[in-house]
Amino acid sequence: MTFTLYPAIDMRGGKCVRLLQGDYDKETIYGDSPFDMAKSFVEQGAKWIHMVDLDGAKDGKRVNDQFVIDAAKKLGVKVQIGGGIRQEEDIVHYLENGVTRVILGSVAVSNPEFAMEMIRKYGKGIAIGIDAKNGLVATHGWLSTSEVKAVELGKRFAEAGAETFIFTDIATDGMLSGPNIEAIEEMALATKKEVIASGGVSSIEDLKRLKEIHSKGVGGAIIGKALYEGRFTLEEALGKMY
Repeated sequence: MTFTLYPAIDMRGGKCVRLLQGDYDKETIYGDSPFDMAKSFVEQGAKWIHMVDLDGAKDGKRVNDQFVIDAAKKLGVKVQIGGGIRQEEDIVHYLENGVTRVILGSVAVSNPEFAMEMIRKYGKGIAIGIDAKNGLVATHGWLSTSEVKAVELGKRFAEAGAETFIFTDIATDGMLSGPNIEAIEEMALATKKEVIASGGVSSIEDLKRLKEIHSKGVGGAIIGKALYEGRFTLEEALGKMY
């Protein structure tokens, strides 16, 4: 398992945006074309792109899917997508159109039996997205918090066969405050599967800290705001990490 950097493209209204701690009222627009943004990341050396359909997460259905499919088909890059994926038809739609991995988030909490069935059917094509706030799982575009402990949910899905988890600590997301290393490591040790860290990366040093726990099962990091705010470029990060 190599340590992979995942530049993030969050889509809302057909544009590239970032939300502060998942708050739809605290949005910054960083680009008019998700495809062009993906292309620029690929030109800098990205092997994967992490895409999120924020409209989909809120509405419970696919909204910005064409941008995702265009990136997967035309750029020769692996793409993972989350947001608005609630039924098998959504998963098939993406996987049959060149997307490598589909992330099940809210539905993994609201309908775990469905999520487990999808893991059995599509294997490595499915990742489980766990968003946590104070150790509890947050759902539906982070608009609500459940009573489910994030680590317990992770263990449950690892036992069901999930191979990849994307773990976000909402308190750090979009804050450029550094990732919650302790919580990320705890999730990796609990699941004994690959955990991709999301939220809080503000520097190449943060990435190096995450890479230090690679042996515990942390397989990579999603980078969003730090790239958009010019803290460093993807090319610089790739150059200094490997």
